[in-house]
Amino acid sequence: MLYRIAADGLVLFHLLFILFVLFGGLLVLKWRPLIWWHLPAAVWGVSVEVFHLMCPLTQWENVMRQAAGQTGYGGGFIEHYVWPVIYPAGLTPAIQLALGSVVLVINVMVYLRLIRLWKLRRAA
Repeated sequence: MLYRIAADGLVLFHLLFILFVLFGGLLVLKWRPLIWWHLPAAVWGVSVEVFHLMCPLTQWENVMRQAAGQTGYGGGFIEHYVWPVIYPAGLTPAIQLALGSVVLVINVMVYLRLIRLWKLRRAA
């Protein structure tokens, strides 16, 4: 039972991490020191999608599920939990590249805004 709760908690953490990767730059606009947490998270998020890397959180969840007597799953978190809801047909490498690009574009736009704000403050 404890392993199942841990696996479910890890799914929640994984989802929150993905949301942080996508939208954490907006938090950086408000709390500047968060940049030291968000930049590596964003780089990791883009890397996982662009280079088709396996996220260790997915591996840990599978290990916990198996320890709880459940079956793990193949593929990644997005393919297993998110993708069937959005695109039931399946995840292709081209779509993964597009997802990584979306993450990159969102964060580049936020950080360009942040840099512009820093420059305006220095000039003032």
